[in-house]
Amino acid sequence: MKIHAIVQTRVGSTRLPGKVLLKLNGVSLFEFQMNQLRHSKLLDSIVVATTINKNDDVLEELTKSLGVNLFRGNEEDVLDRYYNCAKHYSMEHIVRINGDAPFIDPQIIDKVVLFYKNNKFDYVSNFFKKTFPAGTEVEVFSFETLKKTWENAKKPSEREHVTPYIYTNPTKFCIGNVANIENVSNLHWTVDRKEDLDFVREIYKNIKKTPILLSDILHVLKNKPEILEINKNTNSLEGYQKSLENDKKQSKS
Repeated sequence: MKIHAIVQTRVGSTRLPGKVLLKLNGVSLFEFQMNQLRHSKLLDSIVVATTINKNDDVLEELTKSLGVNLFRGNEEDVLDRYYNCAKHYSMEHIVRINGDAPFIDPQIIDKVVLFYKNNKFDYVSNFFKKTFPAGTEVEVFSFETLKKTWENAKKPSEREHVTPYIYTNPTKFCIGNVANIENVSNLHWTVDRKEDLDFVREIYKNIKKTPILLSDILHVLKNKPEILEINKNTNSLEGYQKSLENDKKQSKS
């Protein structure tokens, strides 16, 4: 069973423009995330799925320089981008990773992938029942599950965020969840706003190793809890909540 990661990312961002190109100690968040992913022992390949927007030409150049495969597709319909990317590269099993998670933990990826491999689920994630911090989300699913979702998902939230149709339809899909030993879902290090970038940079200053793991970050926060003040008011679900509002507008119309 080969496992392929698709990382969705783009330069355009209304809340923090060009965020994936912003620097973390001289290295772009995009490149830092690619380095984190390469420490996974169970990923057979990594593909970046970006948009056909000209602004994302810079990501095409970056992926070439890093030796990472690229797919370009629909900007707004991210589900369509995922489906066509997986189809283009003949993927049978897919790991979905968000491009706004520079501290994605390769050990968590492998834990979720292993659970998926050892069981007969259509879809496995580590946030169906939240115990992990935002910024460590991992989803694994088969191409058949992705195809079924692509064919049936209609709501804006389902098209933009790829997998809501799956985990909101537990009677249609066999869903598995990987939980953390300790519930730390109140924490978040996705980069959506300037405060999140400041938080990530402060964490990085205090960790002198690679890859950076969940345990490393928790250790820093235990010793320096004041760092949590930096982005305590940002909402990691803001983008999804906006999509749900669009769902309501669509249903009314």
